[in-house]
Amino acid sequence: MATPEATLDKVPLRRAAALPRHVAIIMDGNGRWATARGLTRTEGHRKGVEMVRRIVRHAGDLGLEYLTLFSFSTENWRRPADEVSYLMGLLRFFIRRDLAELHGNNVRVRVVGDRNGLGGDIRALLEEAQNLTAGNTGLTLTIAFNYGARQEILRAARRLAEEVAAGRLAPADIDSKQFEAVLDTVGMPDPDLVIRTSGEQRVSNFLLWQAAYAEFVFSPVCWPDFDETEFDRALAEFGGRERRFGGVEAGALHR
Repeated sequence: MATPEATLDKVPLRRAAALPRHVAIIMDGNGRWATARGLTRTEGHRKGVEMVRRIVRHAGDLGLEYLTLFSFSTENWRRPADEVSYLMGLLRFFIRRDLAELHGNNVRVRVVGDRNGLGGDIRALLEEAQNLTAGNTGLTLTIAFNYGARQEILRAARRLAEEVAAGRLAPADIDSKQFEAVLDTVGMPDPDLVIRTSGEQRVSNFLLWQAAYAEFVFSPVCWPDFDETEFDRALAEFGGRERRFGGVEAGALHR
């Protein structure tokens, strides 16, 4: 069996038939990375943003269509106030510094998550990023910010309930397509591959509906060290798997 490294040597990823269309990443381990080096957690977050820049550029170079990054969850508000404030500042800095480059590279930016409760300046920046890049046709970079999958599903259920209550929709007509049309990710394909860094092996309320048939790769590497080589290694692991979507392995019925 070929190793991931051998796969990378033989098949350029940008040409590989098994290249996923949509990769989603749970960027985990900034704090642990910093603590292991005697640094502050905020320094870990700063280094994490640097890696975001590198991975976004690399994903675009590879020809990925969709990259979704879990940047701030609805549960992250429970962190110390000074850490939350720093994270908000990093988001502002990232958008203000990198938006022009993203736009120039034909990247479309989308933001999913609950906008309620966010500061007016944050909401304005998120809307500016989306509006400026809405017509771009390259990589779609989706930022999951103030996002929780259970909350997203509840919002979708409420929207459909309102349609039913108003007489515009019959309960019997609600199907998967109707439901997906009111999710935050409407119009996007489901992720083919979900990567979580830092060695943790859980989904943490991320894309619960959308990732039903995704492949998962759990990397032991903390996010600030999850560079292009580690990303390619995860893609190579994905490329070696057979996706059956609830069916059976090809040829298994004839064995």
